[in-house]
Amino acid sequence: MGTESDKTLGDGPVLIFDSGLGGLTVLREARYLLPYETLLYVADDAAFPIGRWAEEDLKAHLLSLFANLIAKHRPKAVVIACNTAFTLAGEALRKAHQKTPFVGTVPAIKPAAEQTSSGLISVLATPGTVRRTYTRSLIDSFASQCHVRLVGSDMLAELSEQHLRGEDVTDEALLAEITDCFLEQDDRRTDIVVLACTHYPFLANRFRKIAPWPVDWLDPAEAIARQLVRVLEGNAARAPSGEADRALFTSDPQDPGLSRLLVGFGLTLVRTG
Repeated sequence: MGTESDKTLGDGPVLIFDSGLGGLTVLREARYLLPYETLLYVADDAAFPIGRWAEEDLKAHLLSLFANLIAKHRPKAVVIACNTAFTLAGEALRKAHQKTPFVGTVPAIKPAAEQTSSGLISVLATPGTVRRTYTRSLIDSFASQCHVRLVGSDMLAELSEQHLRGEDVTDEALLAEITDCFLEQDDRRTDIVVLACTHYPFLANRFRKIAPWPVDWLDPAEAIARQLVRVLEGNAARAPSGEADRALFTSDPQDPGLSRLLVGFGLTLVRTG
């Protein structure tokens, strides 16, 4: 998964942002690599799924949301664990908050192009990421010698959330969303599928079981966390702060089931007010 960052560091927690639960894959890796950092997970679940928003409306929403988050929490760094949000608003957010370092998430097209044997790659993403000029620029820059199929899924982020909450998600529903990733051409087959949404790794084991043939599923979480380590450089915390890692959801849910789920990720759900 490609990543981008600035260098100026603040004094608050590391803020990890996503539209829902998908960024927990990144939080898990960040905690492993940075065990003493205080983490604040922010889920914009009130806007979920953001891939269906009109671009200008979503960009304005994200700029307003981050203005409030950064003013209130003074984050040491911000991880945007969402391809749709970062490819749309990352540049504008950096301009608006030049003293706050951002680690962004873009589809892992470059590593996929480097690793493929067949030259057939699929990028499984939200409709917003598929539409983005940023995504097509990555293909032109790093995968021009490959056949890259962009597959926009309307439902996978929501299916991932349902799966994570323990709700029933059928193989048939998942297969309908990933079937277009698998291409056969001139005795070659797709051999790499880029998971261009941080929600999707929660379903990777299910994908492996139902896929028509084995492929490599590129999970972005570890690369994003490694980039966060590089951004923090020598300023990473070296001892526990004594502060609990927290989660904020913009809908301010009163959901015991969600609270229990977040405890499993080491997070305490707190009110947004």
